[in-house]
Amino acid sequence: MSALRTAVIGVGYLGNFHAQKYAALGDAELVGVVDSDPIRVGEVAAACGCTAFTDYRDLIGRVDAVSVVVPTQFHHQVARDFLAAGVHVLIEKPITTTIEQADELIALADSGNLVFQVGHLERFNPVLMAAEEVLQAPLFVESVRIAPFKPRGTDVNVVLDLMIHDIDIIQHLVRSKVASIDAIGAPVFTGEEDIANARIAFENGCVANVTASRISLKSERKMRIFQRDAYLTLDFQNRKLLVAKRGAGELLPGIPNVQVQEQELGQSDPLLSEIRSFLEAIRSGGQPQVSGRDGRMALETALKINQALNRIPS
Repeated sequence: MSALRTAVIGVGYLGNFHAQKYAALGDAELVGVVDSDPIRVGEVAAACGCTAFTDYRDLIGRVDAVSVVVPTQFHHQVARDFLAAGVHVLIEKPITTTIEQADELIALADSGNLVFQVGHLERFNPVLMAAEEVLQAPLFVESVRIAPFKPRGTDVNVVLDLMIHDIDIIQHLVRSKVASIDAIGAPVFTGEEDIANARIAFENGCVANVTASRISLKSERKMRIFQRDAYLTLDFQNRKLLVAKRGAGELLPGIPNVQVQEQELGQSDPLLSEIRSFLEAIRSGGQPQVSGRDGRMALETALKINQALNRIPS
């Protein structure tokens, strides 16, 4: 099969990395990059050896697949135009700003038999992939995702900026509908919540306690998962997995025999894996690893958390 013609719409901080990955792949041709900043897009195009555009609509008819890496409020418009033109789309998270917009994009992709993938990057972290081999039925999940303040990403609150990564992972692992949500948060450096905590109860009995902050002095991305006879710690940032399992017998009377295994998964490139997965789904006609429906489900829970944050106590 000939190389897929690709483009990146929006080449800010993250979009620039998308462009670099496409440019490095031998089975994809990076046709162009798009940005409203002509200087920025010219620099990225020159570095990646492709053409610069300031209007994404100029690429319709010239490409087979695109990454949409524009601010969230423009996701729906840009993705809709490409899907309507028969172009496969990888869209950054969150999928859109509303459920109605997400539903429209999913319907467009379905009707055109197109791959519509959502950029929940942690799904391609080797720590999660290794943990899935051990996980059975999570009973309690605790996640912490904290980072120093950065101006980028502040077009949405911390739930849609950072917490949504863990929401997607947890729902992917628990595989049950949300029963109830309690949440608390506060704006500190911006007009939106910069720190938030949510307690998510699922219909199957699992409970998740999820914390996200973008005003911390350090970065940390960890998740602890408890299931019957086992406890897992996933360190997404340092790519380490700890599994503590109850073994046979007892060490001493009343003290269980706990076997601890630690893995260092080494360096990887989740973004490159994500883009390769997107292109492979196009070639095979299969489902993407993170579908539009996955992105919709994560968005729906994130919006419910936002609603809980805004409840007025009685």
